[in-house]
Amino acid sequence: MPATPANGNQAGVVADPRKRALIVIPALNEAAVIASVIARILEDDGLVDPLLLVADGGSTDGTREIVARIAADDRRVRLLENPRRLQSAALNLAARALGGDRPWLVRVDAHADYPKNYASSLIAEAMRTGATSVVVSMDTVGEDGFQRAVAAAQNSVLGTGGSAHRLATAGQWVDHGHHALFNREAFQSIGGYDETFSHNEDAELDLRLAQQGGKIWLTDQVRIGYYPRSTPGALWKQYFSYGKGRARTVLKHYTPLKIRQTLPLAVAPAVVSALAAPLFWPFVIPALVWALAALSFGVLLGLRKRDPAALMSGPAAMIMHLAWSSGFWVQLLSHLGQREPAAPMLSEAQAAP
Repeated sequence: MPATPANGNQAGVVADPRKRALIVIPALNEAAVIASVIARILEDDGLVDPLLLVADGGSTDGTREIVARIAADDRRVRLLENPRRLQSAALNLAARALGGDRPWLVRVDAHADYPKNYASSLIAEAMRTGATSVVVSMDTVGEDGFQRAVAAAQNSVLGTGGSAHRLATAGQWVDHGHHALFNREAFQSIGGYDETFSHNEDAELDLRLAQQGGKIWLTDQVRIGYYPRSTPGALWKQYFSYGKGRARTVLKHYTPLKIRQTLPLAVAPAVVSALAAPLFWPFVIPALVWALAALSFGVLLGLRKRDPAALMSGPAAMIMHLAWSSGFWVQLLSHLGQREPAAPMLSEAQAAP
């Protein structure tokens, strides 16, 4: 049997340079999983001369040391400092530093499960469809009770509002999805990610990509497994940041919200309105309708899945809805408060010297 070199291709086979990729894993304190994620991504029969870069944001748990040991034995792996710590900064930095003549930029998150031949499947999809970006569907996976409740909500309309990359089963053209692969030149031509965004940087980039004629393909050839936050507090913080990020995207591009985003936007005002119910009891109706709808849907999910933990998907979804709505309104009101007041209009008499 022919020898297999480090790039994973059999000796004597002419490698297609159009398939070369830079694979980037943004990391911060991922010691528990980083080695297995690297091994899984590089266990890919279809990759051609891959370069896998771990962009570390200052880990203190041994992540850097683990990657350094792997890199010492495998020339395909390198460790890169990411002083800005953000995922967006990691991808931008990697593309600038080591993109070179590699046509593809693959984004891999350390806290997810990936199928075999993940990166090469993305490249094949991009070459087959002519897509500028290939995005993937996500299956949320829960381990403990609260995580399973969150997973049930996020895998349904209750938690996602019908987002294509959460629920779709067929390949299709979309305006947004979970980022997986980019045409590197197209990514860099629009300036990469906006590094002022800590959340929603993916949707913001997709808007700019579409404005420049880029096409985004949601593949049905691979799906990834995603592990949600395991506590109510962490889930709240995540979705509060998501809401703030979406508001920033809207304010930057003046784009209208979709129906699935407009509905949860009303949750925070409904809850605030309910606080005034002692003065006028009908003020509680909007919040009560929302709570009953979410809790009822959660019960139906739990019965359908025959999982007691999924019965709590309603409360989990309520945390997501309220946190997202609160974050959006906080960012919007903060922006309006920071705007400079318009200069007062002067009468002709006042304006005269």
